[in-house]
Amino acid sequence: MKDGMAKIPRKLTTTRLETWALPGVPDLVACDEQGRFHFVELKATAGNAVELRPHQVSWLSSHSRASVWVAVQRVETKNDPKQFFLFHGSKAVDLRFDGLKVEPDYHSVWPPNWDEVWGLISPQ
Repeated sequence: MKDGMAKIPRKLTTTRLETWALPGVPDLVACDEQGRFHFVELKATAGNAVELRPHQVSWLSSHSRASVWVAVQRVETKNDPKQFFLFHGSKAVDLRFDGLKVEPDYHSVWPPNWDEVWGLISPQ
């Protein structure tokens, strides 16, 4: 996502969070031009399963009124190209149990349109 941000004409500041003190807090926090914060959990998968841990589901669900997201990169397989999925945090429970069968807020083969992705995460 960081590489994608460099390709768009937005002034977003991101910080990668690695915290064990607060289980479930997403991997990435972004601050947009208006000073609004957005949280993104980053996941990768080779199939349809999205491995959200219970603490992550709880955090995303508890903060679902905010700008909280799950970005999933599905790796390339012999049958499918590399793909990108974006889900609002309100879908965390369904995403945990149903994986990529859940209707995404955004889906694209790689590379995604980063303007569209960040436009959903942080509307101007």
